[in-house]
Amino acid sequence: MKPLKTFDLLILGGGPAGMAAAIYAAQANMRTALVESNICGGLVNSTYVVENFPSQKCIPGMDLAQRILEQTESLGVTVDQAADVTRLALTGSMKEIETEEFLYTSPALILATGRQPVPMDIDTHDCKQVHFCSICDGAAYRGKNVLVIGGGNSGFNEAYYLHSLGVKKIHLVEKMDHFPALQAAQDKLLSRDDGVTAMTSTVVVELIQQDKLMAVKLRNTATGEIHHVPVDGIFVYMGQLPNNRLFADIVALDSDGYVITNDDMETNMPGVFAAGDIRSKKYRQITTAVADGTIAALSAGNFLRNKKM
Repeated sequence: MKPLKTFDLLILGGGPAGMAAAIYAAQANMRTALVESNICGGLVNSTYVVENFPSQKCIPGMDLAQRILEQTESLGVTVDQAADVTRLALTGSMKEIETEEFLYTSPALILATGRQPVPMDIDTHDCKQVHFCSICDGAAYRGKNVLVIGGGNSGFNEAYYLHSLGVKKIHLVEKMDHFPALQAAQDKLLSRDDGVTAMTSTVVVELIQQDKLMAVKLRNTATGEIHHVPVDGIFVYMGQLPNNRLFADIVALDSDGYVITNDDMETNMPGVFAAGDIRSKKYRQITTAVADGTIAALSAGNFLRNKKM
């Protein structure tokens, strides 16, 4: 039988929303545990620089995430990172998160599981040169050729970062007939006079491998033209999908799979709240995630007080 750990509040997910919720909960004297399947920080960890977070004019995403984590842990929050969550129970009066090592339980729980990158449309499980984080994996491609998939802000910003690392050649492709990225992001990358090409109406149809990735086969969706591009690695930035696997059949979701809440971050399940990118909303930024986490923690505190009464 796994060791039982009981708290006032459980938080599933350690991105900005989850950590902000933990900070507010701890300051309200709630015994709080935060369970994260990866490392805390969420998508912020894969952001080259953050330039729109108040008090931080320009800060690497991983540095910002680490600072928030340090504050969270300094308040006595139990943080369980790289935890393999095997079961989630939300319907009873006591909510449960079961991992490979422990069984966590509490009367209230905040879902802050965020989103995950959209994978490529073709099978890539045998290719170790497909990545979703240039900060994590980009340094290995200094002096080499890479393909960046996605013409939004993330694609252009991460391609610029790869270029700054010394990547020899960057091919950026977008399946739409235009680049959705802000013009400033496009200009910053495309003003480089060497080593950068960008193509719209282009998709990857095949990976060419010989023990490792050698090239990609690209197709122009407007003309049907096929051509091969030699690359050593691929970085994918085609958007994100909600991380709802553990509770998709329990909590009410919108048509895109995001958790439906009211303004107090309450879900359709009593004692279950949601915050951050997993929540159904219009804008998803670090600052809106932190705001969601704040409200969710305060609402959870109010729920616990009413429960005691």
